[in-house]
Amino acid sequence: EIESFQRRVADRFHDLASVPSDELLSLPWVRKLLDVFLCCQEEFRVILFNNIALVKKSPMDRLIADFYERTVKALDVCNAIRDGIEQIRQWQKLLEIVLCALGDSNVGYQRSLGEGQFRRARKALIDLAIGMLDEKDSGQALAHRNRSFGRHNTSGSHSKDHHHRSLGHFRSLSWSVSRSWSAARQLQAIGNNLAAPRGNEVLATNGLAVPVYTMGSVLLFVMWALVAAIPCQDRGLQVHFNVPRQFPWSAPILWLHERILEESKKRDRKNACGLLREIYQMEKCSRLLGELADSVQFPLSEDKEREVKQRVKELEQVLDALKEDLEPLEKQVREVFHRIVRSRTEGLDSFARGHNPE
Repeated sequence: EIESFQRRVADRFHDLASVPSDELLSLPWVRKLLDVFLCCQEEFRVILFNNIALVKKSPMDRLIADFYERTVKALDVCNAIRDGIEQIRQWQKLLEIVLCALGDSNVGYQRSLGEGQFRRARKALIDLAIGMLDEKDSGQALAHRNRSFGRHNTSGSHSKDHHHRSLGHFRSLSWSVSRSWSAARQLQAIGNNLAAPRGNEVLATNGLAVPVYTMGSVLLFVMWALVAAIPCQDRGLQVHFNVPRQFPWSAPILWLHERILEESKKRDRKNACGLLREIYQMEKCSRLLGELADSVQFPLSEDKEREVKQRVKELEQVLDALKEDLEPLEKQVREVFHRIVRSRTEGLDSFARGHNPE
């Protein structure tokens, strides 16, 4: 049972690690990651249930208690990620305004785009740039806060700064984690003292210490990957995964960790408010469309018309991806939250019955 659990965890992470670069950290990939977590969590719960007598004995009771403490810390990460998803949804609405202004559905005949449509689109693009800038300022470590998305739009700095502060104030009222909360510190707390079981612990627990460590490592990696992908406060990614190579799932998890870190170091991703591929596409499309909107002259030439349509088409593809996967992702994060709570409650109830037999 324990060995087959290890193999299944390894197989699932091999699947996650085998995707090409353009699929890594995409919305479908993150959803698949959460599916993997939920499957592992359920199988782990069954293992504990089938070995309840051993779970109540030392040292297994201590190992399980430590694991449940880690899961409690993961709940805050889930809340922060749901806030980040809501932030992406607000950006999505701004992009929908751009699409409504410049898209084919608004154009009754060829070359009918005028100054009014571009004015409306430009305002939404500026709001989006400011919102992303605010997110980067709050989401990055203090050492990185001097870099800004706003380098592409340096005019009107005073009014943008005022708007920037207003958006920041609005967001501070809507977030469910405190303003002093730090994703980086929370990840460090989840990984604190997470170490592979020693030989005597494996023997004393009849091998059950191994799936406990496995699930603790899976929990840490999944929460770390979510923080890497989705905007949230103080997105530090400096978490070390010191997983011994003898575990069959260690290689794919360490490989994924390395790939995600490499992604975060790329020149065009270094200052991102989230490594989610759709955020990158959103930022790139909106920036290029904004630069195009700033350069157009009326009436539009045929070349400019074609260029605008191409940029709008790219934007539409990003919006389609968000519409398809963002809401299901939020539901999965909510399910992870409730599954963690339910599993911990069941475990603590089992402990209580074991220590207080009727």
